[in-house]
Amino acid sequence: MVDTEDLLGREAEYSDSVTGTGTIPELFASVAERHADDPAQRYKGGVYDRSLAPAVVPEAPDGEYATLTYEEMHDVVKALAAGFRDIGVEPDDRIGIFANTRMEWAQTDFALLAAGGIVTTLFTESSASQVEYLLADSGAVGIVVENQELLERVLEVKDDVEVEFVVLMDDEPVAANHDSIYTLADLYERGQALISETRYMSFLDERGPDDLASLIYTSGTTGDPKGVKLTHHNFRENVSQVRKRYSPRPDKDDDVPTLDADSLTLSFLPLAHSFERTAGHFTMFAAGATVAYAESTDTIQADMQAVAPTTMTSVPRVYERMFDAMRERAGSGRSRRTFEWAMDVARACGRSDSPGLGLRLKRSLANRLVYSKVKSRMGGNIEMVVSGGGTLDTELTELFHGMGIKLCEGYGLTEAAPVVTGNPAEDMRPGQLGPPLPGIETKLDESVVEEDIRELADGPVGELLVTGPNVTEGYWQDPDRTAAAFEGTRETLTNGDERWLRTGDIVEESDDGYLVYHDRIKEIIVLTTGRNVAPRPIEEAFATKESIDQIMVIGDDRTFISALIVPNAEAIKRWGEREGHDLPMRIVDLIEHETVHAFVQRAIDEVNEDLAEHERIQEFELLPMEWTPGNDMLTASLKKKRRNIREKFSDRIADIYGEKTPAK
Repeated sequence: MVDTEDLLGREAEYSDSVTGTGTIPELFASVAERHADDPAQRYKGGVYDRSLAPAVVPEAPDGEYATLTYEEMHDVVKALAAGFRDIGVEPDDRIGIFANTRMEWAQTDFALLAAGGIVTTLFTESSASQVEYLLADSGAVGIVVENQELLERVLEVKDDVEVEFVVLMDDEPVAANHDSIYTLADLYERGQALISETRYMSFLDERGPDDLASLIYTSGTTGDPKGVKLTHHNFRENVSQVRKRYSPRPDKDDDVPTLDADSLTLSFLPLAHSFERTAGHFTMFAAGATVAYAESTDTIQADMQAVAPTTMTSVPRVYERMFDAMRERAGSGRSRRTFEWAMDVARACGRSDSPGLGLRLKRSLANRLVYSKVKSRMGGNIEMVVSGGGTLDTELTELFHGMGIKLCEGYGLTEAAPVVTGNPAEDMRPGQLGPPLPGIETKLDESVVEEDIRELADGPVGELLVTGPNVTEGYWQDPDRTAAAFEGTRETLTNGDERWLRTGDIVEESDDGYLVYHDRIKEIIVLTTGRNVAPRPIEEAFATKESIDQIMVIGDDRTFISALIVPNAEAIKRWGEREGHDLPMRIVDLIEHETVHAFVQRAIDEVNEDLAEHERIQEFELLPMEWTPGNDMLTASLKKKRRNIREKFSDRIADIYGEKTPAK
């Protein structure tokens, strides 16, 4: 049994070269000096027509990975920083980055911060009107875009915003026809002719910890996105806090995973999102680790096998898809039965603090037959994977743990730069978010929680409030929303009072400080009977159900709970073949088939058994389309846009409740 108080005390006392103060560029410069010859970035060939290749970075063979050392990466960053200065970037200028996660995103980020710029992030799913809003709201003077497609969205609105220049990551012919459009190669060439070590250090000396480093716009599940102001100090503190929790402390056992210079991560989440920016980017480079970039989210498995990472950060949706892929590969017949048996063993191991001899023997056999193959498909070197940006189903976490894959859950939000909690590698608890990181304080406002929610908790439960040096001072040019987000005001700080960020999340706290997520306050469903229902725990319970791909629980201002469901069509068809059912191939016909409805109902009945009567799903509708960021049903970080889903399928909801279909 781990002594949590002792563990947290040792974390708080730990310090090294990563946990210091200063700016992000100063941190990167010191790391690049210490790890000059070590691998910093790995990039895949045949994916992009990079403007920096082959003159600046070597071309990687198609489908294979090449490597840049820290010294080589830092040389690129220095030249680009000077290039940005040469085209007019001045300290405190806002510059957008509008690109997928890739090697050049990271280089551009460090270069702009070194040049004194304030990086504004844009998701690649953003429409032209959204791009216009984000550039106008931030007052961006320039933008770095990935390719021709994204450039066209910027050019649609360029005359309506204050953008003075555009920089392209890829080698696009349009750049040659515009005075204000450059490629990264253009900037590198300009900068290389101007840069010296003295001049570069003068750039860094112009910035201090309290200077603004970035505006990260919240993904906007409702309303216009808010620009969260994050300083160099906010980021440095959060990097230090994460480092203290996952550092290579000498007192850690050899089998406890750490984040250090030997770590190799595969990066594929949007760097525009605060989770990947801090956890998979700043923190990894601060540790002297290697960051490899996946081709896309569709190639994660192939890229994992090519790179063999030791760790990676992801969101629950990706881990759910990984499990679905495991189950799909199991096939049918004896292989399928072996897989299901191995998952039962993994589940039992994941729930046990001390498995007995019989269970250990079963696990050893299951490892030879199933788990070793799963880990091999993940590259064979995985020590720990991290989940953030949403909550994981407890059973799914237990399965990963039982297979010997440490899945570390945490909690954060953009306003906290963003990591607030994380399970220590020494004591990971499925279904829990871990205690706050060193230097972060939390408290609960229990007054906002109704009795229905309290009944579900074993400990105190309420809205989570957070304070710490990583927490933002507020939103860009939005004092009203800033005031609403905090308990206490800027004025109270002069009197020594603490300023607490209201997260809007309902959280439970255990006796030793571990947090358990319940739901967003705004997403709590209130039935006409007066009962309150938290939808997310119900939805998470379907993560391992074969028939269901996506689900959203509804029932606000209605008499009972129901659900909109996107079925797992391929899994249902495979099930139909195994069971001898003749099912239609088209999704529009599949969702109307009685046998399919019965299969889905079976999963609902299994989940309903563990729910209170007022929480149980009584009706459901199957939908023919997946929810994605592309159709505006999910945010870029794969959270449900509940309002958009309700509006899109208002007729289906009306059918469930026998209501008149709302006018479109």
